[in-house]
Order: sequence, then C-alpha cells, then structure tokens
Amino acid sequence: MDRLRLRTVLGNYPHVQAIKMSALRSNLFDLDLIEFTPANAAFKPMVREQAFDVCEMAIVTYLMAKTRGKPLVLLPAVMLGRFQHGHALYRADRGALAPGDLEGKRVGIRSFTTTTGAWMRGILANDYGVNLGRIDWVTFEDPHVAEYVDRTERAPRGKSIIQMLKDGELDAVLGETSNDPALKPLFEDPAGESARWYRRHGVVPVNHLVVVTETLAASRPDVVRELYALLKRGKANAGPSGVPDVLPFGVEANRKPLELIIDYCVQQALIPRRLQVDELFDDTTRDLN
Repeated sequence: MDRLRLRTVLGNYPHVQAIKMSALRSNLFDLDLIEFTPANAAFKPMVREQAFDVCEMAIVTYLMAKTRGKPLVLLPAVMLGRFQHGHALYRADRGALAPGDLEGKRVGIRSFTTTTGAWMRGILANDYGVNLGRIDWVTFEDPHVAEYVDRTERAPRGKSIIQMLKDGELDAVLGETSNDPALKPLFEDPAGESARWYRRHGVVPVNHLVVVTETLAASRPDVVRELYALLKRGKANAGPSGVPDVLPFGVEANRKPLELIIDYCVQQALIPRRLQVDELFDDTTRDLN
C-alpha cells in the first residue's frame, strides 16, 4: 500500500516531542503536522469539517460529537490528563469563597462545554453538593459542536474572563489559573483536595485524547493501529510514568475515567443519552491496550 501523509494536530507536550522532531517515525505513514496554539483551536474544524486526519481532542467535545453523529473515532491515547481542583479562582479581597458558596453567584467559564468545566461542575455537584442550576454561568466562546444550544449568558465582546473576575463582574471562574496575588484558588488546598478525590474515585481526570476520521479508520485500520503504537512509543520515550499515571493508554486503563466523565455529561445535559465506553471506539481501536 502507498505511504500516507496524515494531516495531524497534536499539542506541544514532552510525550510528543520525539514524534514532532521525527526522532520517532512510522514505516507506514508520515505526519503532516499542523500547529494550532492553543491546540483546542483545532477542535471546532475537526468536529464540524473533519479538517484533519488525526487530531487531539477534548473528551467532552468528542462525546458531544459522537452523540450528534460526527464521523470520528477515538483512540485510547491520553494527551492531557490532570487533576482539576487547581483550576478555579475567586478574588481574594471580596471575602472568602468556598465551593459550597457558589450557588447564587456569577461564575465565568471559557465555554460551557469545555472538558475542564464539565469535570469541575461534576466535582462541585457530586462531591460538594452544589446545585449547578442555581449558578449564573457566563461564557466567552461558542461550543465546538454546533448542534449544542448554549443557554448561558454570553460575556460582552472583548471582555476577558480574568479581567471580569478582577473587575468584580464575576464572583469566580472555572478552568483558569493565575499567579496574580489578587486571585485565590477556590479550593484552599488544591493538591490536598485532588489527593482526597483520587482516593475516593481512583481515577485521574482525562482531558484530551486523540481522534481520527471514520474514513481513515475504515480504510486503513493498520495505519490507525500503527498511529496508536507511535503515540505510545512517544510516551515511553518521555520517561517513566508517574504514580498515578496522568496519561493512561488503552481502553481498559481509560474505562473508569471515561465512565465518570460520561456520567457528568449526562448530569449536565451535554449529551442526550448515556454512552457505553465501548461505543466510543470502532472495531480496531476497541482492542488497543
């Protein structure tokens, strides 16, 4: 078979640098690497137009795309995984604010459908008893999946999320970090809260994985398997995994975090039905471990 060139978008992480520098290569294909900064700017064209053959993608974007019939296939290859508790802020001089105080407040988030936002809302609702419906959500960007109807308040054009927080137009923000001394983390001890959350749930939240088009998956399953193997080699090349592993590879290694984010997406009406983890993959990628 002919050697393929795959139009590919991957973020700049240590575990993909050897691939991007061509130190690790495949005998079946070449990667035509297209740079997006940030990488999430590629998610919308991939969902709406299948603009690339291979693309990093936020898991919530993929779940929403899958339930709307978009022709994409997931690879169980995590590009970004992290604990979420450090990604929420409030303004320190307005008095202490804890997770349970968010009801009745104005909370900003880049887009209501971001994966970090879905994880954070799931944590707030399920671990802290917060009624998400009693929060006034303010968003700044459209969802990647056009069919989703966003009913949140849209921030004025030209306003930034951090500046609105500092100006007192928002009480808190999710999905953001800052070294500004005027801003404090919503969770007083993010690392401690993350550790306790991990002990309860036994998973690391996964944010970004990798998708390919259905066309590529159906026509060249050998290439898809080789792509997964290449990404796995890239991870190994970056050094030993930490404990816990924030970049799990394989369907079984990702089953529990995928089940949990599916639960959160159903709770938040981001997807119209509960997906089974095996539905996220095709006959080729379902066997990747």
